[in-house]
Amino acid sequence: MTRVLLSLLLLLGALSVGHAADVRYVSDQLIITLRTGQGNQYQIVKTLPTGTRLEVLQQTDGGYSQVRAPDGTVGWVRTQYLMDHPTADQQLAAAQARLNKLQDENGQLKQSLQQARQARDELDAKVKTLSTQNDSQAKQLDHLKQVSAAPLKLDRENKDLKERNIALQRNLQVTKQENRSLKDRAEREWFMAGAGVLLAGILLGLIIPKIRWRRKGGWDF
Repeated sequence: MTRVLLSLLLLLGALSVGHAADVRYVSDQLIITLRTGQGNQYQIVKTLPTGTRLEVLQQTDGGYSQVRAPDGTVGWVRTQYLMDHPTADQQLAAAQARLNKLQDENGQLKQSLQQARQARDELDAKVKTLSTQNDSQAKQLDHLKQVSAAPLKLDRENKDLKERNIALQRNLQVTKQENRSLKDRAEREWFMAGAGVLLAGILLGLIIPKIRWRRKGGWDF
């Protein structure tokens, strides 16, 4: 029974809402007059709609304020019609403008983000391509190293043999120079020895006859 009663109440409430009167809200539009003096007896200079921005020049105890309109017109208005902040419509319009600006910025940011994602995807694809190319080039380089290992080894051995040959040639030249020096020295020694023998023979040839002559002379005596 309780559930049935609740259902009936909800149904009646829905029917009453459906037949309710059309709802309206009181407009906040207001037009005030800008006069040449403080009172209704003074001439109206111009009318000011709601939300008009006014520069307050002075206020009086009589409930009036001297103001300057955006076009430079100076006059008096009732202080009670002035507010310290813009109207609700102006605030709403400003808020809507800010919202529109934020929405535009949000759209631009989304577009920039999409472009950044596309650029990132392109970079990822390029990185993958470069990585594949790098792997292929690394394999080719390894193959070239293996192929060129033997010629490089032979080249190193050839260079070693050339260096050894140069060293041997240098040693050979040094040996030849030493042999020449020894030969020259030997020739000089042999020359000196021959000269000494010859000199000794000459001396002996000169001395021996004299010795014989003396001996013969001694015998004859």
